[in-house]
Amino acid sequence: MPETASPAPAGPQDAEIAAALGARSIVLIGMMGAGKSTIGRRLSARLRLPFLDADVEIEAAAGMSIADIFETHGEPHFRDGEARVIARLLDSGPAVVATGGGAFMREETRNRIRDKAVSIWLKAEAEIIMRRVRRRADRPLLQTPDPAATVDRLLGEREPVYQNADITIWSRDVPHEKIVDECIEALHAKLCGGAAAASPDRMGATP
Repeated sequence: MPETASPAPAGPQDAEIAAALGARSIVLIGMMGAGKSTIGRRLSARLRLPFLDADVEIEAAAGMSIADIFETHGEPHFRDGEARVIARLLDSGPAVVATGGGAFMREETRNRIRDKAVSIWLKAEAEIIMRRVRRRADRPLLQTPDPAATVDRLLGEREPVYQNADITIWSRDVPHEKIVDECIEALHAKLCGGAAAASPDRMGATP
């Protein structure tokens, strides 16, 4: 999901959200290709908070790429390291944290996010996910004979768990700032008693 515009200037809602968060972070969850890193960077700029990408932090801690971790040590080893890194990031908040697609599936991590953060699920349809990730060679879970079927399977497994997020925002092909604005509106509603909280229907759900 390429970045094409500078973040909008911070507004009154942004400052109120940052103050209401206190030591808590904002954690973006969802499938690969949902735009967590792109939206997270812009959201962090709006809120004047650090941006942390859990996958980047995992690679730095391991001294190798995620693809190499999967190949060398396997997924269970990767998930253990992922949980440790996310725990560390949450302890160093407040920040905006983008997580890998499988991170929220681990109960231990979900509990930490619930206790120390506000979670936003960037919900994306399979077609959008495939269009955004099909040219990427760094997605170990998609190194299969039928990546589309893999995405469908992962969506089926993960979406019931993603629904536990505090806020749901539809990730779709609109300007990035529109998605960021919707995140800000929903965060303000949840933390500051603003307008009605974001819901899939209000946030651009398709019928």
